[in-house]
Amino acid sequence: MLRKRIVALWFAVMLMAMAALQLSAQDTRTQENRRAKLEQEIAVINRQLKDNSAKSSSALSSIKLLQKKISNRNALIGESNREIKEIERSIARKQQELEVLGKRLDTLTSYYDRLVKNAYRNRDAKVWYMYIFGSENIGQAMRRMGYLKNLSSQMNVQAKKILRTKAEIEEESTRLQAMKADAEALRTKRQVELNSLKSEEDDSQKLVAKLKKDRKKYEKELAAKKKQVEALNREIERIIREATKASSGSGSTKTGSKTTVDHALDAEFAKNKGKLPWPADGPVIDKYGQHYHPVYTSVKLPFNNGITMAVAPGTRVKAVFEGVVKQIVVMPGYNKCVLVQHGNYFSFYCKLGIVSVKAGDKVRTGDIIGTVDTLDGETQLHFQIWQGTKPQNPELWLKK
Repeated sequence: MLRKRIVALWFAVMLMAMAALQLSAQDTRTQENRRAKLEQEIAVINRQLKDNSAKSSSALSSIKLLQKKISNRNALIGESNREIKEIERSIARKQQELEVLGKRLDTLTSYYDRLVKNAYRNRDAKVWYMYIFGSENIGQAMRRMGYLKNLSSQMNVQAKKILRTKAEIEEESTRLQAMKADAEALRTKRQVELNSLKSEEDDSQKLVAKLKKDRKKYEKELAAKKKQVEALNREIERIIREATKASSGSGSTKTGSKTTVDHALDAEFAKNKGKLPWPADGPVIDKYGQHYHPVYTSVKLPFNNGITMAVAPGTRVKAVFEGVVKQIVVMPGYNKCVLVQHGNYFSFYCKLGIVSVKAGDKVRTGDIIGTVDTLDGETQLHFQIWQGTKPQNPELWLKK
């Protein structure tokens, strides 16, 4: 019964150890993925800043790109700090383990020395015989014979333990040195990131100074941008108002000038809040809602009904959910835009160059909607989600 309990306890300990190793591996993969994504986003932003500068495009866009880049750089430095702290904790644990092994080796060596001394004292066979024959009785003689017989065996066993402990110390010392090398490499990488951050902050300050110097010029740019945003918003609202003049029922048939809402699809879309796939890969440089100008802090920017993402040239845009392509429109500053209906919900994809669908097409989740265009040095996707006539924050609907 006791043996079964010991086996069960040992099995439980092994399972816990395996679970801890799996969690550690998952944490490492998560950190690596997070770092890779940040670095990928910085590469996309660098490309856009270069193109934007070459075409003397929007200063407001440039400063938003720089701000996002600085934010990502800070996040990268944070990742490095966390990794360095984890390695430092591992180094401390490894040093403690080495101290324990060192004490064990001292104990083993001390015991081995005593055995050697005893063997040395009894190295003459005559002394062994005298020791045995000098016994007071048979029992004592047998015990003395056993002691002398086992002395050599104990010495061999003890010598093997010492060798194993020395090998373990060497192995753990090698691991410790590798950890220290990893920590040093991370510190070097962190310093490179800190230098990059300083350079990016300097670039941002120069651009801010330029904006402040040429305020009138950039106020005109803002006014033009505001007109484009307002025109886009009016057009979307018009299309959605027409689409939501729907009678109740299921399916997607037309009744006169009215369209029946697919309520099953509507409910399914609502269930997937926070689970929708992203339409493309890239950092969000302009978030949903009301914002103020990053330099002229008293100037209110046009309300953003969606999000704007910086993406790589040639990026293909995917449908975030199944639905029907309601309409394709072309708008100044936004190029081609595709509106997809999902029951009483709508997803809107703007700044496309090539459109791969047409009005009336049914699309599934992940189907290609089109390809993002490069406009004035900016390769950006503008994306919106609406519930009826109310714009939604897309980041609350997309996967975290």
